[in-house]
Amino acid sequence: MSRKYKFNNPTAAYFVSFATVYWIDVFTRQTYFNVLEESINYYRKEKGMEVFAYCFMPSHIHLIFRSNEEDPSGLLRDFKGYTARKLIKTIQDNPQESRKEWLLWMLERAGKNKSNVSKMQFWQQHNKPIELWSTKVIQQKIDYIHNNPVESGFVTSPVDWKYSSARNYQDDQTILNIDI
Repeated sequence: MSRKYKFNNPTAAYFVSFATVYWIDVFTRQTYFNVLEESINYYRKEKGMEVFAYCFMPSHIHLIFRSNEEDPSGLLRDFKGYTARKLIKTIQDNPQESRKEWLLWMLERAGKNKSNVSKMQFWQQHNKPIELWSTKVIQQKIDYIHNNPVESGFVTSPVDWKYSSARNYQDDQTILNIDI
């Protein structure tokens, strides 16, 4: 594996993206976005995660984050496991989920293809972390994150996407607080 996609500097901020298995559009209901929001808040408060930018898309997440505990790899691994368990339970318990059986079948199917997954797999295993080493690179990644919903055709302005830190950079902290 290339050194380009590893957490080499434990004190650095990193840009990561991670997607649901098979790029399934899971985040189409408010209840699933709530799980992500609550999880970020929990990890910021209890696990030393600093979040500088984010965007939750229907099938994937973009983050710029840093670990106060100097273990970005472990923090992200634990965050993905924590959110996967919570999201699978939320899908199982959601009486309004019309795709419940299909979603759970797909997650179970993905889990069967991996030797290190016991039952279901929610997230793809790669994150492709990119260490942010300069102001220029940081701004480039923030712009990429904030423009993702625009490029996908969901909104015409980055601040119009509810689950994006583009709103935070316009002094709107209504969804998540970030560490600026």
